[in-house]
Amino acid sequence: MGNFFEEDDDDPVDLAAVEARHAEMEAEAEVERLETESASAGQKTAEDWEAIIEAVLFTMGNSVELKQLAVAIGQSEDIAKRVVLHLQKRYEEEKRGMRILELENAYQMCTCADYYENLIRVAATPKKHVMTDVIMETLSIIAYRQPVTKMEIGKIRGVNSDHAVNRLVEYGLVYEAGRLDAPGRPALFATTEEFLRRFGVSSMVDLPTMNPEQEEEIIQEVEEELQMKLGAQGEADGSTTESVSEVVEEVLKEREGEEIFADSESNGLETVETEYSDEENKEKEESDHAEDQN
Repeated sequence: MGNFFEEDDDDPVDLAAVEARHAEMEAEAEVERLETESASAGQKTAEDWEAIIEAVLFTMGNSVELKQLAVAIGQSEDIAKRVVLHLQKRYEEEKRGMRILELENAYQMCTCADYYENLIRVAATPKKHVMTDVIMETLSIIAYRQPVTKMEIGKIRGVNSDHAVNRLVEYGLVYEAGRLDAPGRPALFATTEEFLRRFGVSSMVDLPTMNPEQEEEIIQEVEEELQMKLGAQGEADGSTTESVSEVVEEVLKEREGEEIFADSESNGLETVETEYSDEENKEKEESDHAEDQN
């Protein structure tokens, strides 16, 4: 009989998963223990805690931080998280019309996306945001480079991006996160909680990354293209330009965002509604193009 702790080269032990499961089991045991003690003392049980958290999330409407939920049930944050995750699982298994979203260590109650068509039959259709290629490209840069200034965004895109950034702020997907400690103190922009909600991710670490093979292909393509352009520019004016590696890094960041947002559906992300007439889309694109040229 082999040693239980002996690792198999073909199937190594995932220590992180083991520790996570161990912590989960401890949390379950703690909930059961507290529930038993509370029941014997005539106090609130785990079912009561779920009901309290459900009431809080429904009443608040917006996201509620985990520490606030812990205060509501009078227990630790670990217990509160266990209770809210159990409630979240119940909603999914019982195919409820409500769902609980996790947003950066906070939770929010919302309707199930599967019933959107049924909801708009009795509720006003929400205003749809026009997400053009220019706006999506700008959003991808902010998401993967945040916090970032308008100047940095413009440098990556090669054109002025003020209009696109302002539109994203208007849509509530981006906000001014502070000021850069530099001359003029330019504004820094980052994504909002609404961004996470729209694209169906719990935190920024959950954003998909480009696979290594695709990244290598893009690097080769960009390097070849830049070598030609930089060589031609050097012959024309003899000026000193950025190194190829620096420019490749910038373009790679831009390409990464474009590829991921363009393929958002296959990655399980929900894209923003863009159901507008061809004429309206054409006018919006012409407007964005004119702003970028300025």
